[in-house]
Amino acid sequence: MSTDLATIYSASVLHFLSKPEGAGDDSYEYYENGAIAVIDGKISKVGDASKVINCFPKNTKIVTYPNHLITPGFIDTHTHYPQVEVIASHGEQLLDWLNNYTFPAEKRFEDRSHANKMASMFLDELLRNGTTTASVFASVHKQSVEAFFQASTSLNTRMICGKVMMNRNAPPDLCDTSQSSYDDSKALIQKWHNIGRQRYAITPRFAISSTAEQLEAAGQLYKQFPDTYMQTHLSENIAELDLVKSLFPNNKDYLDVYDQYGLLGSNSTFAHGIHLSDRELDRLHETGSKIAFCPTSNLFLGSGLLDTARLDNKHVRYSLASDIGAGTSFSMLKTMSEAYKVSQLMNTPLSPLFCFYLATLGNATSLGLENKIGSFKIGNEADFIVLDLHSSELMKLKQNQSDSLSEKLFSLIILGDDRNVSATYIQGELKHELS
Repeated sequence: MSTDLATIYSASVLHFLSKPEGAGDDSYEYYENGAIAVIDGKISKVGDASKVINCFPKNTKIVTYPNHLITPGFIDTHTHYPQVEVIASHGEQLLDWLNNYTFPAEKRFEDRSHANKMASMFLDELLRNGTTTASVFASVHKQSVEAFFQASTSLNTRMICGKVMMNRNAPPDLCDTSQSSYDDSKALIQKWHNIGRQRYAITPRFAISSTAEQLEAAGQLYKQFPDTYMQTHLSENIAELDLVKSLFPNNKDYLDVYDQYGLLGSNSTFAHGIHLSDRELDRLHETGSKIAFCPTSNLFLGSGLLDTARLDNKHVRYSLASDIGAGTSFSMLKTMSEAYKVSQLMNTPLSPLFCFYLATLGNATSLGLENKIGSFKIGNEADFIVLDLHSSELMKLKQNQSDSLSEKLFSLIILGDDRNVSATYIQGELKHELS
């Protein structure tokens, strides 16, 4: 029996051990009357509540959540914190949307006080929606990354962020240079990467907004700091593909532009990837590069429908992401819902178990963080959420009629939102509680 000071959290408990391949497999553990025990911010025990409780002294603190489900915190693999203010901006596709809405909003981040305010708001909104880790684009301004990492450090959240590198095809006062983007990014890596729970992502916005020299600088950084991340956009919109072809006429295709400058690899995440050739998919697989599936954004901007079955057939790993602010919700439950609808349209519907896997262990694995977050493996960091299964009369009705775990999860996916997130814990500390 452990004598360490623990806190036990009791509810239904679900987490994944591996990618689910079908109902009845052993890819997950589900305890209808379950519990997790947390010691010093780490997972100490998980299992049936009675067995977990019996491992600790009688005076151990127990927090009970009736009619709730405890899961690892959601993970978002692609989002933009400077774009909170442009959510629900009407009526554009990608390139016009950037010029008319995104760039004007991002200009405001040259003001450090504005960046501080928006970083705090963004992180609070993530926690309110049960997202405990995200891979985040800042703006072109160095101080936007400083503001974000400082706010994240104060919350002790595990976050990935990077300064946008952008030296053309954008407003002049939002452009850096190849040298300044290299210098600023290097300084930020040296200051923040692997400091506490913060990680850095080298972040060229996309090929259209970077010259060959700047992409070369990004590749140089990736080679110098191989344990950093690399994040950018790829094949989101047909007009985007045409522009990339005109800017880089000597490359085989869009992905080849990034490949030429050494930006592919196991720590590389390319948002969208809707309109990829077989050659590009093969190359993504060869290099271990990932795609971030952004369903709410793809639908909102009319970019297209990602064929996840095609990615599976080519053995290309993909994750699930909100893509705020073209994405329309911080909620990974809403994101799962739209991913399911996209998959329905592609005649390859995603299962409820697989959706929850993606948002937790799947996304953690895509980011190489599966030994830290994404599951209740003993010793993992105790970032977890408490989901209310009776958050509304309709939700309560559906849950009470559900005969299987899959049905329970599916009603959460289709009907759920931030109102289902009763509590969000970061390394065992309560950071959000629904009032």
